[in-house]
Amino acid sequence: MNKQLSIFTNGFIKENPLLVLNIGLCSSLGVTTSIFNGLGMGMGMLFVLLMSEIVISLFRKMIPSAIRLPVFIIIIAAFTTIVQLVLQAYVESLYDALGVFLPLIVVNCIIMGRVEAFASKNNTGNSILDALGMGLGYTFVLVLISLFRELLGGGTLMAGTPLMVTVIPENYRLGIFNSAPGGFMVFGLLAAIVQFIKYKSAAKKGKKIEEPAVHDCASCNAVCSSKTACKGEEK
Repeated sequence: MNKQLSIFTNGFIKENPLLVLNIGLCSSLGVTTSIFNGLGMGMGMLFVLLMSEIVISLFRKMIPSAIRLPVFIIIIAAFTTIVQLVLQAYVESLYDALGVFLPLIVVNCIIMGRVEAFASKNNTGNSILDALGMGLGYTFVLVLISLFRELLGGGTLMAGTPLMVTVIPENYRLGIFNSAPGGFMVFGLLAAIVQFIKYKSAAKKGKKIEEPAVHDCASCNAVCSSKTACKGEEK
């Protein structure tokens, strides 16, 4: 039970694809100008990731190792196409807002990384938990980034939907949050908070926190081994 819980919760903090692993950032920062867009992208990613991991885990022993990556891409592309067609048919405003980032789900590092590292090596039950944890963790961060950017940049919440609420008057809005630099600012702040929490948690548990070594490689005369990190010791 503890193993299954660990697999599910990994995607929220410990191995969050955005704030910890720092993968899939391009589409994440590109669509998070509103909560509606962020939530839509997150749900689309969750569906594709979940279905891809289920299919690949079911047939993992039948897929030849030499062609596994092309097979993975075909499976992911099939479910991505389903998401595109559904959004185009029923939620056209979201389909137009996500634009090119929607078909790019096919080559998103988060999905490719999980199906290669997890689904292709684990059973279906654990793969479902992994997909749900990673997908929900990804969606939560998207919505959080979108909340700050939409609120501060547009002064609204749930823009483009019947639930839209205007919170901040136009004169007090910060337009930078509608652009790429604003997205990076919010992302950097959230990533810093996560690292702070991890360091505090490790300190409370008495674990040693390793600081990155400061070493001037330009003036170093050591011959570094290719298998170990350089610590400045002369060989």
